[in-house]
Amino acid sequence: MFAGENFITSKLDDAIGWCRKFSLFQYPFVTACCGMEYMATACSHYDVDRFGAGFPRFSPRQADVLFVVGTISHKMAPVLKRICDQMAEPKWIVAFGVCTCTGGFYDNYATVQGIDTIVPVDVYIPGCPPRPENVLDGLIKLQDRIQQQHGTGIRPVLTPEDRARERSFTV
Repeated sequence: MFAGENFITSKLDDAIGWCRKFSLFQYPFVTACCGMEYMATACSHYDVDRFGAGFPRFSPRQADVLFVVGTISHKMAPVLKRICDQMAEPKWIVAFGVCTCTGGFYDNYATVQGIDTIVPVDVYIPGCPPRPENVLDGLIKLQDRIQQQHGTGIRPVLTPEDRARERSFTV
């Protein structure tokens, strides 16, 4: 800062994080009943657009946030992995609903017991189904993580202990 002149200084990472967190292009991967609550968040009463996440993309190559909404079967798991791999970095993944987070009450041979066994998850939004207020809270937590992330957007490699701690960090 120069004496006598008004300059606002900022770190480049902070500026990039601020821009990224208010321009989220989401890709909805909806497989089950939680999709109704996911869609309710976009309505005018809750207005997810005020958080910069109101414009869904229906191509993973154009999206940077993957909302996995609903139950994931083992047959669907390779499709989810491929969609996640098609997204460009930086990318963030949100587990929406208890079936996505932990398998829910589908504790059987056909259901994936938490998508974090397939793809890295940034925010967990539990509930059956989660209320739109919880979705907005999860979106705010995701924005905070994006703001704190390094400017390159590369996700740090998590150990199993870190993953367990992150999984307990729910909305």
